[in-house]
Amino acid sequence: MLDIKYLRNNRDEANQRLIDRNVEDGVLDKLLADDEKRRSLIRKAEQLKAKRNQVSDQIGAAKRAKDNSAAQKAISDMQTVADQIKDLDKQLSAIEESVHTQAAHLPNLADPRVPVGPDDSYNVEQRKWQPTDLQGRPAAFSKTPAWLKAHFEIGEDLGILDFQRGAKVSGARFLYYVGAGARLERAVYNFMLDEHRREGYTELLTPYMVTNESMYATGQFPKFVDDAYEVGKNQSMTMIPTAEVALVNWRRDEVLDESELPLYITALSPAFRQEAGAAGKDTRGLIRLHQFNKVEMVKFTKPEDSYNELEKMTVDAENILQKLELPYHVIRLSTGDMGFGSAMTYDLEVWFPTQDKYREISSVSNDEDFQARRGHIQYRDSKTGKLRFVHTLNGSGLAVGRTVAAILENYQNEDGTITIPEVLRPYFGEDKISKENAR
Repeated sequence: MLDIKYLRNNRDEANQRLIDRNVEDGVLDKLLADDEKRRSLIRKAEQLKAKRNQVSDQIGAAKRAKDNSAAQKAISDMQTVADQIKDLDKQLSAIEESVHTQAAHLPNLADPRVPVGPDDSYNVEQRKWQPTDLQGRPAAFSKTPAWLKAHFEIGEDLGILDFQRGAKVSGARFLYYVGAGARLERAVYNFMLDEHRREGYTELLTPYMVTNESMYATGQFPKFVDDAYEVGKNQSMTMIPTAEVALVNWRRDEVLDESELPLYITALSPAFRQEAGAAGKDTRGLIRLHQFNKVEMVKFTKPEDSYNELEKMTVDAENILQKLELPYHVIRLSTGDMGFGSAMTYDLEVWFPTQDKYREISSVSNDEDFQARRGHIQYRDSKTGKLRFVHTLNGSGLAVGRTVAAILENYQNEDGTITIPEVLRPYFGEDKISKENAR
């Protein structure tokens, strides 16, 4: 949620920054016009309530003076004022709901360092990385060997990814991981969690269903309700689209102790997404599923520390890819490509040789106080004694299925086997996947 005082006091600047986020010109004008109506009604209601107090005093004085005529007139005046207050309260309730709904649909404002542009073509590459010793594996941008298969093809050949039965049981964009496939997935997320714990993150095991209030606090609702799986009576609960929702809401409606900051937390969870608007995209494989595992990182920080912590969180995600020795690059997203709640986002994209391009595997964002305002997450400043909103950061560390897919492509051998990355061998227990050990 944006600071309404900032929007009022910096109307032109805020309007341009919203236009940069692909918000139509005029949306802010409508919000601020309704906000002024709301404030005017509040002033009128306060005046009437003051008048009601005066009339109440007049009634008491008239009764004490046994002036029945004056008392009756004052009582009549009191009823008139009460009716006016009731009518104003009704108007105020309607305009407050309108203002809240409009404000809830406004995205966060981008940090000035974010490249301005309407879509992903304005994203800016920050850096790229690949192992110095590829150990015979194809380098990024090198010619793809003719024998190399897409991750879903080699996975099906080895019998470790079963898309056909996943579709039979649950429909499109579901699968079974089988044997070595399930063990590889488990090895990957256990490795990720251990790495994050070493970097100071506290591991949580979160609920997988949350209330609509929780979805609102992190910015998923109301704008992205169509992409959510709502369940329960009257659709009162939602399957989490990311552990970010459960992690951020862990401290919703709380005042944190300043000594807790920065607070690092991480969790593995399934993510459930309708993928509305994804028809025809990535119809095969692990890239776009309705249910997938993801390790998430979240931070609560002081405002003045949040951008340093964003850089650190990005490095934490990069650390996973580097230890897995997977080629990747980091891009800074443009104003038109960032997520709804983000003020700045870095995407990490891993190299897929059969697609001859990088694909997103992590998105790391600073939401500043956007989520904290919606979720009422504050801390008390020890110097001023005043309450301040924390800044929240979130990042994938990483999407597990996409990491498995990248391993199947980048560690594939000509004989149809998969070499297990060295850091995963203690978790997986073997150094290769072949048809002989696939189960």
